[in-house]
Amino acid sequence: MNFTSIAILTARLLALCRKELLIILKDPANRVLLVVPVILQALVFGYAATYDLKHATYALLDQSHGAASTELIARLDASGVFERVATLRNEADIAPIINAQDALAVVHIGPRFDQLMQQGQSAPVQIILDARNSATANNALAYLAGIVEQFNTQWRQQHGLNGPPLVVQTRAWYNPNLNTRWNMLPALIAALSMIQILMLTALSVAREREQGTFDQLLVTPYTPTEIMVGKAIPPILVGLAQSSFILLVSVFWFQIPLAGSLPALYAGLLLFTVAIVGIGLSISALSATMQQAMLYAFILVMPLMLLSGLATPVENMPLPMQWFTAINPLRYGIDLVHRIYLEGSGLAPLAGDIVPLVAIAAITLPLAAWLFRHRLA
Repeated sequence: MNFTSIAILTARLLALCRKELLIILKDPANRVLLVVPVILQALVFGYAATYDLKHATYALLDQSHGAASTELIARLDASGVFERVATLRNEADIAPIINAQDALAVVHIGPRFDQLMQQGQSAPVQIILDARNSATANNALAYLAGIVEQFNTQWRQQHGLNGPPLVVQTRAWYNPNLNTRWNMLPALIAALSMIQILMLTALSVAREREQGTFDQLLVTPYTPTEIMVGKAIPPILVGLAQSSFILLVSVFWFQIPLAGSLPALYAGLLLFTVAIVGIGLSISALSATMQQAMLYAFILVMPLMLLSGLATPVENMPLPMQWFTAINPLRYGIDLVHRIYLEGSGLAPLAGDIVPLVAIAAITLPLAAWLFRHRLA
């Protein structure tokens, strides 16, 4: 393909994108609906959302190996809430297991723990929390405090002590104040934009069919692939703009510092929006009317939200539900935004999120093109 052909193709796609953007933005009421609900929902979720905890993973670093530490660990393992996923050997193992999100908490028992307990002195136990999910970390800390209090009561009775011999020292990584907003607002950067992108793309082709302009579009020089590309780009731009609104609310209104880089964040969001556009275009190509497209989109939005980890941690879901989350792009989008926004991660360590998003886009976009051609036949 020579330069002239590329220039002609680019001009045609830009004209088609301009038409789609005009359809989306020409109505003043529609412009308001694209901006105001996103900001209001970000504020509502930021102030009102909470979580519950049913299952928490932890890693253990026991440098004491005495009777007291063994009894405390036994209480943790028998609690029914905490599951030990790793036993660490030294302090250098703490950061990797928290960074990889393999454990919600690390329980660090120091080498003088048993000696201090036997002497009736305060014996510190350090709890290191992954506070990227602040609500879960808060609840985990509350459960730990209850277990410690039970242990203290029994220890005082057995040894005739008056004061509490055990002191919990807490450190929360990536969210020092355990603020729920620090978890919720970054997640909404992906979640709220997904809803708008899905609706816009689902209605794009169905609107043309219902309004009678679809046949006019077919007699233009555009190929079916060019039409699909032209209908995909405007929702991507709108979705990125809405993500930017929520990002501004998070940073400047709620004062949640952005730990990662903006280029990495927007690169991840771009990949996420492409995967969502593929799903929306598949719905649109399959739907004969706007009513059908809206129905299919609404049916799909709720499972995507519930199985994303936004409202309920994926680890707390039944195993069959966890399998379904593997094909949910929002799960990977939220995790990607969390790790870049709160952890400051680059794109290289996020292959576990990027590869599934690429796979979803690689399946849904060709599927949408095939459905589009199939409906033309």
